Amino acid sequence: VTLVNFIKTQQKLIATGYEADEISLHSVFFGPPGTGKTTVARLIGRIYKALGLLSKGHVVEVNRSHLVAEFVGQTAPKCSAVIDSAMHGILFIDEAYSLTPEKGGNDFGKEALEIILKRMDDERDKFAVIVAGYTAEMQQLIRSNAGLESRFNNYFYFNDYTPAELLEIFSRKIARRRFHIAPEALSMVDEFFKKLYAEKTESFGNGRMVRNFYEKIIKTHSNRVAHDDSLSRDEIVTFTAEDAGQAIGMMTSIHGRNQWAGNKHTPIGFNRK
Repeated sequence: VTLVNFIKTQQKLIATGYEADEISLHSVFFGPPGTGKTTVARLIGRIYKALGLLSKGHVVEVNRSHLVAEFVGQTAPKCSAVIDSAMHGILFIDEAYSLTPEKGGNDFGKEALEIILKRMDDERDKFAVIVAGYTAEMQQLIRSNAGLESRFNNYFYFNDYTPAELLEIFSRKIARRRFHIAPEALSMVDEFFKKLYAEKTESFGNGRMVRNFYEKIIKTHSNRVAHDDSLSRDEIVTFTAEDAGQAIGMMTSIHGRNQWAGNKHTPIGFNRK
């Protein structure tokens, strides 16, 4: 909301003949996976389009592999082609810190980053760049690169979802598919999410974990329902404690709880709520 209000105010100032501050479309997203960073990037694309800042507002989602080539002379055309595809929209770079060498030195990632920074300046009004990743790594990247620090003015922070928010996401997924869940099953899921949250690491999966769990309970539910012809319509569309227990077991025993829990200056802030 703050970002939108700032842009609208600058547009009003320009329209009345005042010299307004330059509107920066580039942003940094700090936060763990599964907290909605890509979804928010898509929303920002729509907002920029609605405000007349970007004619398309589409989002091109990339990571290092989309921008960096393996051999000399190939990174520049590869990276430039990706940027071209994002013109009049948003280039969303996930785990942007992977473009810089961990222990200094040079690699093709640095070349890609330099190309991106130059295009951000040369065509600042034609597209927006959003870089995203874990908070600590992104903060280190921004502080260590003067070019990045000077080009980004909009900073957004995303926090881990609480157990209550995780359960709400899960409940909405069920309702969207017009399923139901028995109270005792929902209580089991709630306790499971609380346990995962209490044991979470930097790579806690948040919404992705909920999606994984939903896929598991759909399978355990289907395995039960497919072989029981005596069920009523309401029973067919209801997740039971048996379904929930088996799904929890799949999440914890097959791959390990921690693996399923995740796949790690604020002029303008963002609050998920």
